[in-house]
Amino acid sequence: MTLLLLAYLGGVLTLLSACILPVLPFVFARAGEPFLTHGLPLLGGMALGFASVGSLAAVAGGWAVQASQFGRAGALLLMALFGLSLLFPPLAGRLGRPLVRLGERLSWRAEAGGSPGRPVGSSLLLGVAVGLLWAPCAGPILGLILTGAVVGGAGVRTPLLLLAYGLGAASSLALVLLAGGRLAAALKRTAAATAWIRRGLGGAVLVAVGVIALGLEQASLARFAFADTGPLERALLAQVQPAGSGQKPPGTASNLPVLGTLPPFPKGSAWLHSPPLSRDQLWGKVVLIDIWTYSCINCVRTLPHVRAWAQKYKDHGLVVIGVHTPEFAFERDLANVREASKRLGVSYPVVIDNDYAIWKAFNNSYWPAFYFIDAQGRIRATHFGEGAYDRSERVIQSLLREAGQTNVPGGLVQPGVS
Repeated sequence: MTLLLLAYLGGVLTLLSACILPVLPFVFARAGEPFLTHGLPLLGGMALGFASVGSLAAVAGGWAVQASQFGRAGALLLMALFGLSLLFPPLAGRLGRPLVRLGERLSWRAEAGGSPGRPVGSSLLLGVAVGLLWAPCAGPILGLILTGAVVGGAGVRTPLLLLAYGLGAASSLALVLLAGGRLAAALKRTAAATAWIRRGLGGAVLVAVGVIALGLEQASLARFAFADTGPLERALLAQVQPAGSGQKPPGTASNLPVLGTLPPFPKGSAWLHSPPLSRDQLWGKVVLIDIWTYSCINCVRTLPHVRAWAQKYKDHGLVVIGVHTPEFAFERDLANVREASKRLGVSYPVVIDNDYAIWKAFNNSYWPAFYFIDAQGRIRATHFGEGAYDRSERVIQSLLREAGQTNVPGGLVQPGVS
C-alpha cells in the first residue's frame, strides 16, 4: 500500500516536469466538453495505456519490443486522424463512419453522435493512445518501479504500481483540464470562436504528433527548465528504502570515500561507437559511467555537459561510458538507440544494458546516474539526477590529478543546451 501511494504521488509530480508537455495538446482537445463523458475517460485511458506500455518494459523478448513499436505507430496514426478531424469538420464525419460501427468515434463532437456511449468510448480510445505515446521523466519513483519489475519479473504488482503512477498524472491533468474547460467554455459562445479553437487544437495535436514521430520531443523539451522534483521524490523514497542507500556528495579526491569497485561489463553486450571495453583496458584511466536512456528528458538535459567533459578531458585520461538502460520497451531496439545517439550527439562509447545487468551491478535506482571511477577501478563518487555539474567536473579534475595527470585543464565547462 505504501508503494502504491508513492507511485501515485510520483505521477502527480509529473505535472511539474517538462515531460508532460507532449500530452497537453491531446488533453486540451477535450477542454470545454463535459468532463464525465470526455475528460475523465480520456485521462483514465491514458493511465491504462501508460500502465500497459510500462509493463512491457519489464518483459524480456523481441515480441515486447515489436508490440510496443506497433502500439506507438497505431497511436500516432489515431492522433494524426484526430488532429485532422479537428482541422477539417467534414473530414471528421467521413473518418467517423467506420468507427461508429465499432462503437467508437474519432470526432470530439458529442452532438454529432447522438449516443451517450460514443463520446465516452471515443475519449477512452484517445486516452489509451496518449498513454502509448507518453514517456514521463524517469524520476526516482518510476525508476524504483521499473527496476523492481525487471529484477523481480513481471507480475500483478508492476501493472498496479504503473497504473497508480498514471492515475497520479491523470489527477494533476484533471485539475488543469477543468480549469482550461472554464476558459474554453467562455470562448465557445460564438460559432467563430468555436471554429478557431477547433482549428488551433487540431494544429497543436498534429504538431505534437509530428514531434513525437520524429523523436524530437526529448531534445526539444530539454530546453525547458521546469521544477526538479527529484529531491522531493528521493525524500519520499527515503521513507521506504534502507538508510545509507542515498547519494554520496562529491568532494575532492583526497577525501572521497571508496564506495565500491567498477563491476565488469557483461560479455556479449552490444556497444556503440567503440569495440567492447573491459575493466583491464580501463585500468589507469578515470572513468565516468553515465546510466541513461534516450527518452528520458532528465538524461537528455545532462548530455551537453557529459559531451563537453568527454571532449575536454579525453586527452588527459578520462573515459566516458554511457550505459543505456531502457525505461520502456521501444528503447530496447538497438536501431532506435543508435539513431537517438546520433541525433543527440553522443559519440563516446555506449554499452547496451537491455537486461539491466550493469544497472543491478551498481545497485542503481535512477536515470540519469553518474558514477565516478578512479584510475584503480574504484567508485569514488556518485550523482543522481540533473544539476551539480560544477561539483561533478571538479571530481573529474581531482581524480585525474590523483591519477598523476599534471596538465589537467582548469576552469569549468558551460555548454549550451542542445
